[in-house]
Amino acid sequence: MGSFQFRAPPQIIVEDGASERLGERLATRGLRHALVVTDRFLARCGLIDAAVAGLAGQGVAATVFDGVEPDPPEASVQAGVDVAGRAGVDVVVGFGGGSAMDTAKLVALLGASGETLAEVYGVDQSRGPRLPLVQIPTTAGTGSEATPISIITTPDGQKKGVISDWLYPDLAILDATLTLGLPPRVTAMTGVDAMVHAVEAYTSRLKKNAISDALAVRALGLLSANIRRVVEEGSDLVARRAMLEGSLMAGMAFANAPVAAVHALAYPLGGLFHVPHGLSNALVFAEVADFNLTEASQSYAELAVSLPDELTERCHNGDGFVTAIRRLVSSLPMEQRLGDVGVRPEDLDQLSDDAMKITRLLVNNPRDMTRADARAIYAAVL
Repeated sequence: MGSFQFRAPPQIIVEDGASERLGERLATRGLRHALVVTDRFLARCGLIDAAVAGLAGQGVAATVFDGVEPDPPEASVQAGVDVAGRAGVDVVVGFGGGSAMDTAKLVALLGASGETLAEVYGVDQSRGPRLPLVQIPTTAGTGSEATPISIITTPDGQKKGVISDWLYPDLAILDATLTLGLPPRVTAMTGVDAMVHAVEAYTSRLKKNAISDALAVRALGLLSANIRRVVEEGSDLVARRAMLEGSLMAGMAFANAPVAAVHALAYPLGGLFHVPHGLSNALVFAEVADFNLTEASQSYAELAVSLPDELTERCHNGDGFVTAIRRLVSSLPMEQRLGDVGVRPEDLDQLSDDAMKITRLLVNNPRDMTRADARAIYAAVL
């Protein structure tokens, strides 16, 4: 593997109920006014209430921006930046799933740097600085609390990324109690998303490294052992915590060994058909893994050992791994075919064209993928 660098958030707290003590964490840092970035559902269902009350109890003012949208469009990010500026906040708190955390990253960055989104798209384009940033995930899937990446949807439906060390949070708080109310379908989709992160980090062509590998293996073990349990019994706090830890580890892994073709094929499904990101990944996961077998068989065999025996049937080779992934995904309560989410045969060319534009991810895939390959994968799961 040779030389490499590994980056991660400077502080991570894994503690049930820790979100309620957010005010203490901010007050000890001398912070006095937080912008809580979340979505309308979480704001209205009361999930943020304890954290906001904790802020008030420590004399920290709170402004809530609940305009986060799925697959965040540029306009919603700018709206958050505008709210932060008008309120004069000195810290940003991302509270929610990947969309909320991705939005919070850019609100914190653009709210302090004065840059525009157009100026920071790409890799290491921002000059900084940013406002202090805290991330509190409410799903076990994206791992966004541990990554320097924010994915935004442009007005024409394309997915564009901002990748910058400025986007690592100062603090990530993993409070498993926040995930207890996740419905089975969301639990399944986000859980598979995290598993894809672990697998693609482990097989990443360009930046695979020993630390990411270790995190990916442990993450896949935690996620695969607990995903069906939390789908069936969502109140199991121990299993929920294991999923959250697995998602974090997978996020740390792929932040340093980037994801590849599963994500490249998933993003157009989100951009064009508004399919939730985790479901987009799940729909193409097994087919991409099967495609990669000729180049990734050894890596898949190594990962197969981390999967439960009832999935692999103790077949710890590349084929056994792909079969286990098919078996797991097909058992979960979510859509299984592209047709189930509105994709028609005539849409496959557009999806393939858009996937081929995501070269920053395709270069990480263990096997080169052509447009014809991408189209064949889409067709196989139509």
